[in-house]
Amino acid sequence: MTTLFRIIATTTILLTATAAAQAQRLSSAGVEVTSDENRRGLSWSGGRAAVAADVAVDVGAWDATARLVTVRGAARHGGADAVADLTLGHGWDLGGFRLRASGTAHLFAGASGRLDFGELGADASYTLGPVQVMGGAVYAPRQRAIGGDNLYLFAGANAGIPATPFTVSAGIGHSSGSRIFDDGQSDGRADRLRPGGAYTDWRLGVEHNSGPLTLGLDYIGNDVRRGRDVGEPPIAAMGDAGNSGDRILARTRLSF
Repeated sequence: MTTLFRIIATTTILLTATAAAQAQRLSSAGVEVTSDENRRGLSWSGGRAAVAADVAVDVGAWDATARLVTVRGAARHGGADAVADLTLGHGWDLGGFRLRASGTAHLFAGASGRLDFGELGADASYTLGPVQVMGGAVYAPRQRAIGGDNLYLFAGANAGIPATPFTVSAGIGHSSGSRIFDDGQSDGRADRLRPGGAYTDWRLGVEHNSGPLTLGLDYIGNDVRRGRDVGEPPIAAMGDAGNSGDRILARTRLSF
């Protein structure tokens, strides 16, 4: 992992630990159980249920989030047992818009090899009554752990249904990037984030919010090309084609 992402990880840990000792700075914390840890239309837990815990803190215009998720020995991440996502961000309010820049370090426990990687993000959101729209980009610079670089563009919206505890949401994203070698060949690590190459994913969801308890149901889809694995085991399995298809996810979150 690069020096930049080591700084992000270290700063996030320090801010979160400091805020945890001063509860008035905590902005949120919770635990979640989901039928599949799914990100950008791809399973990160090998199609199995996952458990997550997270904490977020605000220090002025800065925010830090730490999230720990079980990934159940997923082939996509070299058999890792869990991943810690450490994010450090900074936000600005401009009129009705909220702008935010962030950096995230993904640190894997129990993986075969050094598979940690980092990303930089920027997004904008606008809220009008119960409706919020958002869009942005997340870029992972060229790294061996992901077989090259990766750019994810996304847009989405969510809206609370008046006089009900329900919120509906929708989103779409597109992943693209290059492999490490100029001839288009790599050892298969690029399939971690882009199995079969560039692809588009989409999501439709509904949530029921009742005090600290949130129940959610999501339909996740994508147009991933189901190609042959690349490279030698265990790298060959990182595309995890069997867990890249459309699916319905159920999740429960308890906030503190």
